[in-house]
Amino acid sequence: MPLNGAIPIPADQVSYLVSTAARAPSVHNTQPWRFRINDYDIELLADPGRKLQTDPLGREMLLSCGAALFGLRLAVRSLGYDPVVELLPVRSQLRLLARIALAEGTPMTALERQMLYAVPRRHTHRGSFRATLLPPGLLAGMQHDAAEEGATLTLVSRSIDYERLADLISATAPKQDRDPASRSEVLRWSRPTGSADRDGVPARAFQPNPISHPGHLRQRDFDLGRDIGVQPTDGDPPAVTGILLTTRDRRMDWLKAGQALQRLLLHGATRWVFASLFTQPLESAQLRDMIRARLALPGIPQVLLQLGVVDRSEPTIRRAPEDVIE
Repeated sequence: MPLNGAIPIPADQVSYLVSTAARAPSVHNTQPWRFRINDYDIELLADPGRKLQTDPLGREMLLSCGAALFGLRLAVRSLGYDPVVELLPVRSQLRLLARIALAEGTPMTALERQMLYAVPRRHTHRGSFRATLLPPGLLAGMQHDAAEEGATLTLVSRSIDYERLADLISATAPKQDRDPASRSEVLRWSRPTGSADRDGVPARAFQPNPISHPGHLRQRDFDLGRDIGVQPTDGDPPAVTGILLTTRDRRMDWLKAGQALQRLLLHGATRWVFASLFTQPLESAQLRDMIRARLALPGIPQVLLQLGVVDRSEPTIRRAPEDVIE
């Protein structure tokens, strides 16, 4: 039964709605989402076949799907409607993550419109940044974005906290890179130059030898000694290091964190501010607890990110809408 006042899903806008949602960030660019189009709602579903071995509980998969959900909400707003979202509507159906209906709404705000225009250029940035501060007021706006979605963007502003975080990542990352399951996933989802695949991490987006540079947290090793990465290893450090937190660590929280992530990333992209995202240090619950304890964080760390201004956009390719619609 449709919700009271629900509006039929416009058939001529389905491709647009899904393609906008599918521009979301996802771990290893796995794009682990599917969409089911009904008469009066759109269902967002997880795609377990794209879940990483290193993500047994599906935390990163749900973070990714939450990011896609925010993109879908933004696309709905661009059509002049308000999205009515029900998270985890049927608890026994673990794949079903959200149900989105359309209701009469108001026109997009100026910021929403800017964020929509930024969707095609937003991407995970693994290179250097410009040696400049973030635009005035932007960081506070991004923190507001996180709060509006039920999360918190906290800044690693003290040098001692940054050193603790960087040291922990540098000490644990090589061991994680050598882990057979991790290596298997990297090999599965990294793409050499010239690949025709529409998912995974392209060679232009990672370095051939990921080492720690001053101000940069250590990136995951996507190259694994194959010498296929072409991302330059030098350049200026990011302006800000932040951590996206939730109060609890449940499926609902992972979906909220994903929505918060895409919202603040799109806000940043309106001003040509992009983020390096670090998922590897948070794959282990033990490491998440260690980071929380060593930095005395007021919540559960879900995403590590470094923000900075860049000169150009290099978004990764996405699967076609028909490939993600059930």
